[in-house]
This record gives sequence, C-alpha cells and structure tokens, in this order.
Amino acid sequence: MKRSAIYPGSFDPVTNGHLDVIQRAGTLFDDLIVAVAFNDQKHNSTLFSIDERIDLLRQTCDHKRNVRVVRLDGLLVDFARREKVDTIVRGLRAISDFEFEFQMALMNRKMEPMLETIFMMPKEEYTYISSRIVKEIARLGGNVQSFVPDCVVEALAKKFPS
Repeated sequence: MKRSAIYPGSFDPVTNGHLDVIQRAGTLFDDLIVAVAFNDQKHNSTLFSIDERIDLLRQTCDHKRNVRVVRLDGLLVDFARREKVDTIVRGLRAISDFEFEFQMALMNRKMEPMLETIFMMPKEEYTYISSRIVKEIARLGGNVQSFVPDCVVEALAKKFPS
C-alpha cells in the first residue's frame, strides 16, 4: 500500500528549513504533496503571490521524484479527502510552534477522524529560520544566502532592490 502525506504551508518564501522537512518527509512517504496555501484573508499580506510561491518550490523540488507541489484552496481536510491522503506533515521549530500546531491537528482530526498529523523538526541549523525573519532581513538589505535556496535569494532581490 502506498504511503502518502501532505505538507501544507504558506511558504512565503520557502526556506532551507522547509526544504529539510520536505527532504526527510520524502524519505518516509512514497508520495509527498507540498500544498501551498492560498488564503484570501492573507492575500495582501504575502510578499510572493501564490503562483510565485509554487514556482519557487517547484524549482527547488523538481528533482525529487516523489514530491508534487500544488495549490491548496479551502480546508486541508477536504483536500486530504480528495487526494486520499491520511497523513499531514507539519514542521516544528520551537515550543512556541507546538501550541498552535497541536490545536490545528486536533481540529483536523475532529473534522476527519482518520487524518493523522506528524510533527517533524528541522535540523538544528534551521530551527531559527522563519519566512518572516528572512523577509525582514532581505527588506533591510541583509544577506539571506544561508537561509534560503538560490532561486529565493534572486526572487527576494527583485522584491527588495538595493
């Protein structure tokens, strides 16, 4: 039986921490769907459009045969049902992430009892990286080379020209 999972997120932008989780989850599952969330409530607060985020992820994940990058509209549980996936992968960087992620996992399980959530921590060298902090460093002219893949460095440079 094929083991499939969904790794959802906004990925605004994708970081090396996200890629670490994708890499490791990709070894645990036969198929990994990286679901880029579109939230019309957050539409104006994202730096990159949904299409840009999907493109950046595809550039970094194309070489992974079992990873598929898709747009996520609506409820994750509905998406999981359509895709016939019963596992959600979520990344945890710090204890502060856990409370929110735990609540979401319980809510998802309440709406779909067969849906399990597994939490994965990125490697230690990535635990302090967040998309929000990367965007702030880039906005202020700092070097983000060690936090994100090269395609994101280039995309951030276009958003924040020096």
